[in-house]
Amino acid sequence: MKINTTVLLTLILLTLMLGVGSASGFLGFTLGSMALKGVTTPDGRPLSKFNSNKGNNTQEGSRKPALAFLKEEDILQVVKSRINNKSKDNKSNKSAAEEIKISKPKPKEEPIAEEVSQPGFPVTAESEGVSMSVKSVHYSGGDLLLRVNMQNNSSDSVRFLYSFLDITDDKGRTLNAISEGLPVELPAKSGEFKGTISVPTALLDDVKQISLSLTDYPAQKLKLKLSDIPVEKAN
Repeated sequence: MKINTTVLLTLILLTLMLGVGSASGFLGFTLGSMALKGVTTPDGRPLSKFNSNKGNNTQEGSRKPALAFLKEEDILQVVKSRINNKSKDNKSNKSAAEEIKISKPKPKEEPIAEEVSQPGFPVTAESEGVSMSVKSVHYSGGDLLLRVNMQNNSSDSVRFLYSFLDITDDKGRTLNAISEGLPVELPAKSGEFKGTISVPTALLDDVKQISLSLTDYPAQKLKLKLSDIPVEKAN
């Protein structure tokens, strides 16, 4: 009888698979039982839990020391001593603060320097009770700064539009200028208002004097004209 090799190989393969499966199952069971050694199922009976908890509580209660009560006299003495210590500390802090105040030197009063007027100043003009004066000039950065004061002694308020401010040099050329701090409106019987007028120094080459004029707006009834303002740099 001739044996088919394919059938033989199939039977051998099935036998090996069964053997390997049995061996792996046995090995898994052995490892699982070894891992679960010492593990017990929880006790679901409520009475046993109650008894065990009661026993633990009695043991802990026996270990706790008894409470000790302080006497009222001792407590009052401790409180009084703390109050006395605090009052002593406050007195010492106050005395230290007073000593610091006494020993702290007074700052020296520096004398106020009086403003020195420049030669040729102030240059003043007045019209209809309104006055305008240039108190001083100085160079700062790339500008010539004119310190200007304005005052209205008339009974009417006066308005100005500083785009009408006309500044010319001693050669008759018109100069651009920017005003800062000068009032748009001078109220009647007002005090002095202070501001500055700045002129770029690039426009002042070989210029020794400038003139400026300003009129009110929109009435244009008054005209303030300040001439021969010295602007030459000191050598």
